[in-house]
Amino acid sequence: MAETTGRVLPVYLVADESVSMTPVVDELNAGLQSLHDALLREPLAAAKVRFSIIGFSEDVIVHSALSDLRNESALPQLSVRAGTAYGVAFSLLVDRIPADVRALKREGFAVHRPAVFFLSDGQPTDPGEWEPVYAELTDRERTPTAPNIIACGIGEARAETILHVATRPEFAFVATPGVEVGFAIAEFCTALTRSVIRSGQAVGGDTAELVVERPDSFRMAVDVV
Repeated sequence: MAETTGRVLPVYLVADESVSMTPVVDELNAGLQSLHDALLREPLAAAKVRFSIIGFSEDVIVHSALSDLRNESALPQLSVRAGTAYGVAFSLLVDRIPADVRALKREGFAVHRPAVFFLSDGQPTDPGEWEPVYAELTDRERTPTAPNIIACGIGEARAETILHVATRPEFAFVATPGVEVGFAIAEFCTALTRSVIRSGQAVGGDTAELVVERPDSFRMAVDVV
Protein backbone atom coordinates (compact mmCIF):
# COMPACT_ATOMS: atom_id res chain seq x y z
CA MET A 1 0.00 0.00 0.00
CA ALA A 2 1.38 3.44 -0.90
CA GLU A 3 2.50 5.73 1.91
CA THR A 4 0.00 8.48 2.66
CA THR A 5 1.53 10.19 5.71
CA GLY A 6 4.91 11.24 7.02
CA ARG A 7 7.61 13.72 6.02
CA VAL A 8 9.65 13.57 2.82
CA LEU A 9 12.62 15.44 1.40
CA PRO A 10 12.59 16.30 -2.32
CA VAL A 11 16.10 16.10 -3.80
CA TYR A 12 17.03 17.29 -7.29
CA LEU A 13 20.31 16.51 -9.00
CA VAL A 14 20.96 19.21 -11.61
CA ALA A 15 23.92 18.06 -13.69
CA ASP A 16 25.92 19.77 -16.44
CA GLU A 17 25.58 17.89 -19.73
CA SER A 18 27.79 20.19 -21.83
CA VAL A 19 30.20 18.70 -24.37
CA SER A 20 33.12 19.20 -21.98
CA MET A 21 31.55 16.52 -19.76
CA THR A 22 32.04 13.90 -22.49
CA PRO A 23 35.15 12.28 -20.93
CA VAL A 24 33.47 11.85 -17.54
CA VAL A 25 29.77 11.30 -18.23
CA ASP A 26 30.26 7.55 -17.82
CA GLU A 27 31.72 8.13 -14.34
CA LEU A 28 28.72 10.29 -13.47
CA ASN A 29 26.27 7.65 -14.66
CA ALA A 30 28.13 4.98 -12.70
CA GLY A 31 28.03 7.17 -9.62
CA LEU A 32 24.28 7.61 -9.92
CA GLN A 33 23.82 3.88 -10.23
CA SER A 34 25.86 3.46 -7.06
CA LEU A 35 23.60 5.99 -5.34
CA HIS A 36 20.56 4.00 -6.42
CA ASP A 37 22.07 0.76 -5.16
CA ALA A 38 22.98 2.36 -1.83
CA LEU A 39 19.45 3.71 -1.31
CA LEU A 40 17.97 0.30 -2.02
CA ARG A 41 20.15 -1.04 0.80
CA GLU A 42 18.79 1.71 3.10
CA PRO A 43 15.01 1.41 2.63
CA LEU A 44 14.09 3.40 5.74
CA ALA A 45 16.14 6.37 4.58
CA ALA A 46 15.04 5.94 0.96
CA ALA A 47 11.39 6.06 2.06
CA LYS A 48 11.91 9.65 3.20
CA VAL A 49 13.50 10.89 -0.03
CA ARG A 50 12.05 11.71 -3.43
CA PHE A 51 14.69 12.08 -6.13
CA SER A 52 14.81 13.74 -9.55
CA ILE A 53 17.58 13.94 -12.17
CA ILE A 54 17.79 16.99 -14.43
CA GLY A 55 20.44 17.67 -17.07
CA PHE A 56 21.25 21.02 -18.62
CA SER A 57 23.29 22.32 -21.54
CA GLU A 58 21.81 24.84 -23.99
CA ASP A 59 18.48 23.30 -22.97
CA VAL A 60 17.21 21.31 -20.02
CA ILE A 61 16.01 17.70 -19.83
CA VAL A 62 14.14 16.07 -16.96
CA HIS A 63 15.65 12.60 -17.10
CA SER A 64 13.58 11.40 -14.17
CA ALA A 65 10.72 13.13 -12.43
CA LEU A 66 10.61 13.28 -8.65
CA SER A 67 10.08 9.72 -7.50
CA ASP A 68 10.63 7.11 -4.81
CA LEU A 69 13.79 5.34 -5.97
CA ARG A 70 12.71 2.14 -4.23
CA ASN A 71 10.20 1.79 -7.06
CA GLU A 72 12.73 2.33 -9.86
CA SER A 73 14.54 -0.58 -11.48
CA ALA A 74 17.31 1.64 -12.87
CA LEU A 75 18.22 5.30 -13.27
CA PRO A 76 18.34 7.05 -16.65
CA GLN A 77 21.62 7.71 -18.40
CA LEU A 78 22.91 11.27 -18.72
CA SER A 79 24.32 12.34 -22.08
CA VAL A 80 26.09 15.43 -23.49
CA ARG A 81 25.08 18.33 -25.72
CA ALA A 82 26.41 21.79 -26.52
CA GLY A 83 26.23 24.73 -24.15
CA THR A 84 26.27 25.42 -20.40
CA ALA A 85 23.24 27.63 -19.83
CA TYR A 86 22.50 27.80 -16.12
CA GLY A 87 19.31 29.77 -16.66
CA VAL A 88 17.36 26.99 -18.35
CA ALA A 89 17.88 24.77 -15.30
CA PHE A 90 16.84 27.41 -12.79
CA SER A 91 13.85 28.43 -14.91
CA LEU A 92 12.58 24.86 -14.93
CA LEU A 93 13.00 24.58 -11.16
CA VAL A 94 11.01 27.79 -10.58
CA ASP A 95 7.95 26.00 -11.97
CA ARG A 96 8.71 22.40 -11.16
CA ILE A 97 9.58 22.53 -7.47
CA PRO A 98 6.35 24.24 -6.34
CA ALA A 99 4.31 21.83 -8.48
CA ASP A 100 6.14 18.82 -7.02
CA VAL A 101 5.64 20.06 -3.46
CA ARG A 102 1.92 20.59 -4.08
CA ALA A 103 1.63 17.06 -5.47
CA LEU A 104 3.38 15.55 -2.45
CA LYS A 105 1.13 17.47 -0.08
CA ARG A 106 -1.93 16.21 -1.94
CA GLU A 107 -0.63 12.70 -1.21
CA GLY A 108 -0.67 13.56 2.49
CA PHE A 109 3.03 14.22 3.06
CA ALA A 110 4.62 16.97 5.05
CA VAL A 111 7.43 18.25 2.82
CA HIS A 112 10.86 19.34 4.00
CA ARG A 113 12.43 22.26 2.13
CA PRO A 114 13.72 20.83 -1.18
CA ALA A 115 17.43 20.36 -1.83
CA VAL A 116 19.16 20.87 -5.17
CA PHE A 117 22.60 19.37 -5.80
CA PHE A 118 24.08 21.36 -8.68
CA LEU A 119 27.16 20.12 -10.58
CA SER A 120 28.97 22.00 -13.35
CA ASP A 121 32.36 21.76 -15.01
CA GLY A 122 32.31 25.18 -16.66
CA GLN A 123 31.23 28.78 -16.62
CA PRO A 124 27.65 29.65 -17.66
CA THR A 125 27.20 30.51 -21.34
CA ASP A 126 24.27 32.81 -20.47
CA PRO A 127 25.86 35.48 -18.24
CA GLY A 128 23.42 38.18 -17.28
CA GLU A 129 20.46 35.93 -18.05
CA TRP A 130 20.63 33.22 -15.41
CA GLU A 131 20.98 35.51 -12.40
CA PRO A 132 17.41 36.98 -12.44
CA VAL A 133 15.72 33.58 -12.65
CA TYR A 134 18.07 32.24 -9.99
CA ALA A 135 17.06 35.15 -7.76
CA GLU A 136 13.39 34.25 -8.23
CA LEU A 137 14.06 30.58 -7.47
CA THR A 138 15.88 31.31 -4.22
CA ASP A 139 13.74 34.22 -2.93
CA ARG A 140 11.57 32.67 -0.23
CA GLU A 141 9.01 35.49 -0.46
CA ARG A 142 8.42 34.99 -4.18
CA THR A 143 9.00 31.22 -4.07
CA PRO A 144 7.96 29.84 -0.66
CA THR A 145 9.32 26.42 -1.66
CA ALA A 146 12.73 27.92 -2.54
CA PRO A 147 15.29 25.12 -2.27
CA ASN A 148 18.57 24.83 -0.49
CA ILE A 149 21.16 24.65 -3.29
CA ILE A 150 24.41 22.75 -2.84
CA ALA A 151 26.78 23.68 -5.67
CA CYS A 152 29.88 21.77 -6.75
CA GLY A 153 32.32 22.95 -9.39
CA ILE A 154 34.86 20.88 -11.29
CA GLY A 155 37.01 21.55 -14.34
CA GLU A 156 36.72 25.16 -15.50
CA ALA A 157 33.95 26.17 -13.07
CA ARG A 158 35.11 29.17 -11.04
CA ALA A 159 34.84 29.30 -7.28
CA GLU A 160 33.07 32.69 -7.30
CA THR A 161 30.38 31.34 -9.63
CA ILE A 162 29.81 28.22 -7.55
CA LEU A 163 29.63 30.39 -4.43
CA HIS A 164 26.96 32.51 -6.14
CA VAL A 165 24.90 29.44 -7.03
CA ALA A 166 24.99 27.89 -3.55
CA THR A 167 22.38 29.31 -1.19
CA ARG A 168 24.82 29.24 1.74
CA PRO A 169 28.62 29.59 1.71
CA GLU A 170 29.01 26.22 3.40
CA PHE A 171 27.08 24.63 0.51
CA ALA A 172 29.65 25.66 -2.15
CA PHE A 173 32.52 23.34 -3.09
CA VAL A 174 35.17 23.26 -5.83
CA ALA A 175 37.53 20.48 -6.76
CA THR A 176 41.08 20.88 -5.52
CA PRO A 177 43.45 21.95 -8.32
CA GLY A 178 45.25 19.02 -9.90
CA VAL A 179 42.53 16.50 -9.07
CA GLU A 180 41.58 14.49 -12.17
CA VAL A 181 38.05 15.37 -13.25
CA GLY A 182 36.83 11.79 -13.41
CA PHE A 183 38.04 11.23 -9.86
CA ALA A 184 36.31 14.43 -8.74
CA ILE A 185 33.06 13.16 -10.29
CA ALA A 186 33.36 9.91 -8.34
CA GLU A 187 33.98 11.84 -5.11
CA PHE A 188 30.98 14.07 -5.83
CA CYS A 189 28.72 11.04 -6.32
CA THR A 190 29.97 9.44 -3.10
CA ALA A 191 29.27 12.62 -1.15
CA LEU A 192 25.86 12.97 -2.79
CA THR A 193 25.00 9.42 -1.76
CA ARG A 194 26.08 9.99 1.83
CA SER A 195 24.18 13.30 1.97
CA VAL A 196 20.95 11.79 0.63
CA ILE A 197 21.07 8.77 2.94
CA ARG A 198 21.96 10.77 6.04
CA SER A 199 19.31 13.38 5.25
CA GLY A 200 16.74 10.62 4.75
CA GLN A 201 17.71 9.14 8.11
CA ALA A 202 17.38 12.56 9.75
CA VAL A 203 13.95 13.14 8.23
CA GLY A 204 12.94 9.63 9.31
CA GLY A 205 13.97 10.56 12.85
CA ASP A 206 11.76 13.65 12.67
CA THR A 207 14.69 16.07 12.90
CA ALA A 208 14.00 17.27 9.33
CA GLU A 209 17.66 18.15 8.87
CA LEU A 210 19.44 18.51 5.55
CA VAL A 211 22.83 16.86 5.85
CA VAL A 212 25.47 18.01 3.35
CA GLU A 213 28.72 16.08 3.01
CA ARG A 214 31.72 17.83 1.47
CA PRO A 215 33.15 15.65 -1.30
CA ASP A 216 36.66 14.42 -0.64
CA SER A 217 39.23 16.24 -2.79
CA PHE A 218 37.01 19.34 -2.83
CA ARG A 219 37.55 22.65 -1.05
CA MET A 220 35.12 25.22 0.28
CA ALA A 221 34.62 27.75 -2.49
CA VAL A 222 34.57 30.58 0.03
CA ASP A 223 38.19 29.73 0.92
CA VAL A 224 39.25 30.14 -2.72
CA VAL A 225 37.70 33.45 -3.80
